[in-house]
Amino acid sequence: MRPINDRVVIKPAPAEEKTSGGIIIPDTAKEKPQRGEVIAVGPGKNGFPVKVEVGDVVLYGKYAGQEFSYEGEDYMIMREDDILVIL
Repeated sequence: MRPINDRVVIKPAPAEEKTSGGIIIPDTAKEKPQRGEVIAVGPGKNGFPVKVEVGDVVLYGKYAGQEFSYEGEDYMIMREDDILVIL
């Protein structure tokens, strides 16, 4: 995969299966993950390179990006501006 411009491909972290108190969360109540690992990075836009690198763990907005599947794996693609912080 090679994204274009300032787009970034992220592998979302798995959703939490249990709460900190040990309660199992059913599939219907699980929240969409907002954390993931950067898998691929585009070259940048208008001469400005992308600041995140492959392997970075990032937090992104709840409704950011577009989900897609590739070779049986789920990914998200979003603009670099949708990433909130590099952990």
